Amino acid sequence: MARRFTDQQLRQLRNEVPFPWLLQRLAWPHRRRDGQLIFVCPRCGESRSDLNPQENLVRCFHCQTNFNPIDFTMAARDCGFVEAVQHLLSLTDRHQTH
Repeated sequence: MARRFTDQQLRQLRNEVPFPWLLQRLAWPHRRRDGQLIFVCPRCGESRSDLNPQENLVRCFHCQTNFNPIDFTMAARDCGFVEAVQHLLSLTDRHQTH
């Protein structure tokens, strides 16, 4: 597997992988409540969270952590950067993300 990634690949993973899609593919606990995306934080286990769709970031308000799709995958799968990017690339290669 590749250990080097282009700037374009990383930018696309950070900015274009929608969180509802990602949470579903990771089988990560989440739901919508009053139009807000609620997920279990992979760092602290709390569900005080929200999605900022303009920035493509999710935030846990309990532990004050922001996640982009790569960060979230690293935390959810308890893996390093390279493995997380490889996993996301394999998901996006096999499935339509939008």
